Amino acid sequence: MDNTLYITGAGVSSESGIPTFRGEDGFWTIGSENYTPQEMATRAMYHANPVEFLSWYYHRFATYRHHGPNDVHHWLADKNLITQNIDGLDGKAGNKDYIAIHGRLDQMTLFHEQGPVVDKFMTPWEDVDADNLQESLLDIFNINPLSKTPELDHSFKPFVLLFDEFYTDLYRIGEAQQRMQDAERMVFMGTSFSVNITQMALRAAVHNRIPIEIVDPNPVEIPYQHVSYFKMKASDYIKQR
Repeated sequence: MDNTLYITGAGVSSESGIPTFRGEDGFWTIGSENYTPQEMATRAMYHANPVEFLSWYYHRFATYRHHGPNDVHHWLADKNLITQNIDGLDGKAGNKDYIAIHGRLDQMTLFHEQGPVVDKFMTPWEDVDADNLQESLLDIFNINPLSKTPELDHSFKPFVLLFDEFYTDLYRIGEAQQRMQDAERMVFMGTSFSVNITQMALRAAVHNRIPIEIVDPNPVEIPYQHVSYFKMKASDYIKQR
């Protein structure tokens, strides 16, 4: 039985018209009017200024909620998969058991202290009134319009791992680590290796001395003996399989 673990990043969804994070027009390159993405995409910002946070989040992410999966997502539909992407396209392509390690655009949770596993709910993005955006977002996320402060265990929060948060089992980190340990091969597709989950996977691969494949037009070089590079887009890679 092939026990290959696929780990995907923003490059896989770029062919669905969704910007990458660190490219010229990437999510983490373009900030808000007053804040960098690293300042904006934080739990601290959500608590201090939920109106600006949610407006930024809505314009940067929710506008891509209707984009569809591409050939790579469909090819990965029956694969053992951990994705860094929050766009949900792997689910739309039919993968029933993929791990969205950074959360999902279409879901929200209670605004809670980090650690416990809490229920997830579908975010009613279709109920957003663009003409009254701020008021509409506060209402959807159950935030008092007078205090404009999210309340623990009462308000909602987008189900997305923010810069000042950490991996918990709400994001299935325990299961992800087990998949890394069980893998006999890892294939990294469209990732810049700039997030903790890829470093965690690399450490597991090196420790277990399993082969690695890196698929990217401009792959990051890894100081590891058992690595193969495929300097191409993921869509070209799958044509060779």
